[in-house]
Amino acid sequence: VGTSPAMGRVYDLVARVAETDVSVLITGESGTGKELVARAIHARSARGDKPFVAVNCSALPEALLESELFGHTKGAFTDARAARKGLFQQAEGGTLLLDEIGDLPLGMQPKLLRVLQERKVRPVGSDSEIAVDVRILAATNRDLEAAVEEHAFREDLYFRINVVQINLPPLRSRGGDVLLLAQHILERCTARLAKRVVSISPKAAERLLGYSWPGNVRELQNCIERSVALSAYDQIGVDDLPDKVRNHRQAPAELTNPDASELVSLDEIERRYILHVLDVLAGNKALAAQILGVDRRTLYRKLDRYGQDS
Repeated sequence: VGTSPAMGRVYDLVARVAETDVSVLITGESGTGKELVARAIHARSARGDKPFVAVNCSALPEALLESELFGHTKGAFTDARAARKGLFQQAEGGTLLLDEIGDLPLGMQPKLLRVLQERKVRPVGSDSEIAVDVRILAATNRDLEAAVEEHAFREDLYFRINVVQINLPPLRSRGGDVLLLAQHILERCTARLAKRVVSISPKAAERLLGYSWPGNVRELQNCIERSVALSAYDQIGVDDLPDKVRNHRQAPAELTNPDASELVSLDEIERRYILHVLDVLAGNKALAAQILGVDRRTLYRKLDRYGQDS
């Protein structure tokens, strides 16, 4: 969800790379939606009707991670009472997402590299290899190039997984996407919570736009779900927002070039601000009118006066 130029570039890359079978590295801060992008690539690909399997490389110790990825034979280790297929085999014909690959233990990296090169896995405790047909997607919030320089990540593995890289922008750089996402999340969670909350008040929308969202989309989702749960009306108000969002204050704008010739009228300031809001919202006039606190007819009249196509 979003119309910002930054997300437009992501959509374009997803559409183009989905038609191929190359490995993709998805990067971005925590909470930006890396797994969602991976699922979108899989769904648009020729493998879309096959399994999509995800594993968090930081969630398991090395010994268990090897068994999780490659499987094991009966009796391979204590409690291995039966043979078990690993995630590579479970994803056969489909896509395997290696999430948080930057946290993959160094001891596992050459084993993974061999599988990616040979397209064969050796289950723990087995003497034979099994061929696998799996597309590999990887995701991380770490700087892998820096990790390679620090010898914390193998360079050959980095190049193997990073045929194409898709970098997800943080929410704070996506402008009006914040409100588009907020409305989308609102519609989804009102159905789940069975509450009639249909919109976000202009004042609350201003606070959402003014907040920096260090937790990105995940934090926004938490914020909207909380606000819907607490709202006593059909509209999210400022009082429904979490304290840190409600009380956040941006640094005041500084006036530059205090030359008399640079000063402009209030009408000109209003014109510039209205056009700036429209630019941030990618031309969404209905949303702009809501943020500006005017009805659409007033906004259209002002745009006509500015010589803008309304």
